[in-house]
Amino acid sequence: MKELVRYLARALVSNPGAIEIKESEKDGTSVIEIKVAKEDLGRIIGKQGRTAKSIRTLLNAAASRENRRVMLEIVEEV
Repeated sequence: MKELVRYLARALVSNPGAIEIKESEKDGTSVIEIKVAKEDLGRIIGKQGRTAKSIRTLLNAAASRENRRVMLEIVEEV
């Protein structure tokens, strides 16, 4: 799942070297956190969150084929 998110993120951002992805397990659900460069945050989220929703949809479709639950969190640097 982590590699799917990495592939999708690299296609969207202008600085693919700044992508950081962490995967952890929480209550039987895989939690994938993605952090991108500040200028690419809008590209990952998209207008009204449409791009983020699309990434989550693709991720959930891939996870359901493996009978897994996955959650995507987009981490914003403070």
